Amino acid sequence: MSEAGCRIDVWLWRARFAKTRSLAAAMVERGTVRLTHHGAQTRLDKPSRSVHVGDRLVFALGGRLVDIEVLALGERRGPAEEARALYSALTAGG
Repeated sequence: MSEAGCRIDVWLWRARFAKTRSLAAAMVERGTVRLTHHGAQTRLDKPSRSVHVGDRLVFALGGRLVDIEVLALGERRGPAEEARALYSALTAGG
């Protein structure tokens, strides 16, 4: 694959779904994150697993089910506006 990937814990932190990278890693280790890559869905168990542009992620956060598509990997943990550009919500939030 020509597109480089990013560690799932780093991506969740950059996209501001976790306050720290350690919390993002714990979320993955608990098995709460599901990844759909090329049509195959897997439950992630290690923070070192890669996420790529076009992948779909489903996980519980704050009592809600979050269903998103990865649009970009990002290069840093920036402001919220920059973080929102990394993904697209696939379900209506409420």
